Amino acid sequence: MTDARLILSTVDSQAAARTLATGLVEDRLAACVNIVPGVQSVYRWQGVMESAGEWLLLIKTTAAQVPPLLAALAERHPYEVPEGLVLAVSDGLPGYLAWLANSVGNAGGKSRE
Repeated sequence: MTDARLILSTVDSQAAARTLATGLVEDRLAACVNIVPGVQSVYRWQGVMESAGEWLLLIKTTAAQVPPLLAALAERHPYEVPEGLVLAVSDGLPGYLAWLANSVGNAGGKSRE
């Protein structure tokens, strides 16, 4: 088990995805956010079946940053009830995990390049 966490969230537009991703990384709440276009979601909202095109955010962070990241996500997200699912990362490449840990919080982040 590592300290790394992956948070999943979806938004309704590319602009919202970019705004959230940029803000989370700029605020050092996330090391990296992948934006995956073309997600089709089927769900029940207020008793009605819905289907919508969405953008999936794969947000990489650490366990310590999860609470402030979820708070920021809830505050900045365009949805009334935003998705914020936290997945524990069991293992990964040591160099990437070290970069991730050094890229969030008050740590001095180093470029992956």
